[in-house]
Amino acid sequence: MDTQVFPVSHLTSYIRDLLEKDANLVDIWVTGEVSNLARPGSGHSYFSLREGDSTLRCAMFKYAGMGAELLNEGDSIIVHGKVSIYPQRGDLQLVVDLVQPEGTGELQLQFEQLRSKLEQEGLFDLSRKRELPKYPNKVAVVTSVSGAVWHDIVDVFQRRYPLAELILFPTSVQGDSALTEIVGSLKNLNRHKDIDVVILARGGGSKEDLSVFNEEDLARAIFSSVYPVISAIGHETDTTIADLVADVRAPTPSAAAEIAAPNLVEIIESLDVNLQRMNMEIERTTKSAKELVLLQDSRISDLLPDFDSLRMRIDDWLRLSASEIDFLRKNIDINVEGLEKRLSSLSPTGTMQRGYAVVENYETNELILDSSLLSENDKTKINLARGAFIASVNSVLEVKNE
Repeated sequence: MDTQVFPVSHLTSYIRDLLEKDANLVDIWVTGEVSNLARPGSGHSYFSLREGDSTLRCAMFKYAGMGAELLNEGDSIIVHGKVSIYPQRGDLQLVVDLVQPEGTGELQLQFEQLRSKLEQEGLFDLSRKRELPKYPNKVAVVTSVSGAVWHDIVDVFQRRYPLAELILFPTSVQGDSALTEIVGSLKNLNRHKDIDVVILARGGGSKEDLSVFNEEDLARAIFSSVYPVISAIGHETDTTIADLVADVRAPTPSAAAEIAAPNLVEIIESLDVNLQRMNMEIERTTKSAKELVLLQDSRISDLLPDFDSLRMRIDDWLRLSASEIDFLRKNIDINVEGLEKRLSSLSPTGTMQRGYAVVENYETNELILDSSLLSENDKTKINLARGAFIASVNSVLEVKNE
C-alpha cells in the first residue's frame, strides 16, 4: 500500500479549506480574556484569547471589523468571527470581525451585527442624507395614536408653525404587529404626492420595547422613503438602527417637531427686520438719486452760455436806428473808395500811366532793375502804360553813386 506524503503547504491549505467550509466555524462567537495584544503600523490588531490554560490566536484586520477600540490587555470580551489557519506558520487562528464587552446581551449583539451589515451597504452614509424643507406644508407622523407622543407633536406645531397640516399614520410602536404596521405606513405614505417630511416617533422604553426600531425591514423602509425622515425614538440616550438610517435624528419626539416646524414668530420678526432694512435702503437710494440730479443740474447750468447777456446784446443791436445804419454804410463806402484810389496809385499800371516803363530781358522775361545787368546788343522789352516795344542796347551807362 502506497503512503501519500503531503507537502506542508498542501496540508495547511487542506486544513484551512476544511475549517472554512464548516458552517459552525465560519460564524462563531467566542469569549475570553485579551492577552498579547499588538497593534502594528498597518492598523491591524493581533491578540490572543485566553481561558484557563487554553489560548486561541486572533487577528482583526483594519477595515474588516468593528470594535477594535474595545481591545485592552486583560479585558474579558466576546468576539465574532471565523476559524481559519495561518498557512505561513500553520497556526490556528480566529479572524475577528466584531468585538463586544463581556456581558453584552443577545439584543445588543444582534444590533451590532445589523449595524455592521447596513453600514457596509451604505445605508448610514451622510452623502445620502436629505435636507429638510424650511417651510413644510404637510407633515406625516408615524406613531401611536394613544400615547402622548402625537399630542406633544401637535402642541409644538400649534405653538410654532400652525400653518402646517399634520397627517397621522397610526401604528403600534411595540409588540408583534408593530414592525408590519410601521413598515406598511412608511410604504403607504410614499404614495402620497404632497407630503414634505415624515416624523417617525416613539416615547421612551426598555431596549426590548424599542427592539422593533432595530429591525432590518424597518431600516430598509426608512431608506426607501420618498420623503426625508426624522426619527425620534425613545430618550436622548437611546440610539436605534432607525436613528442611524433616518435623514435626521432627534433626541425626543418634541425635539423632532421643533426641528420640522419653523418658528412663525421668528419668521415674522425676521420679515419685519428685512422690511425695515429695505425701507432704509430705498430712502438712502432715493436721497442719493435726488442729490445726483441736483448735482447734474448745476453742472449743466455751468456749461450753458449766459442767455441773459446774449439777449441784452441782441436788444442793443436791434435798438440801432435806420439812420445810424445808413451812416455806418456811407462811412464804409467812403473808406472803400479811398482804399481803391490808393491801391490804384500803387499798382504797376498806375505807375506807368505817370510816364514810367517796365524793362524786361527779352529772352528770359526777367525784370531789369539794374543797368549793370545789361550788355551791348542785348534785346530788351519795354512795357509802357499802353503797349510795348523791342529795343537793342547800344551802350550801358554807369550809375554814379551820390
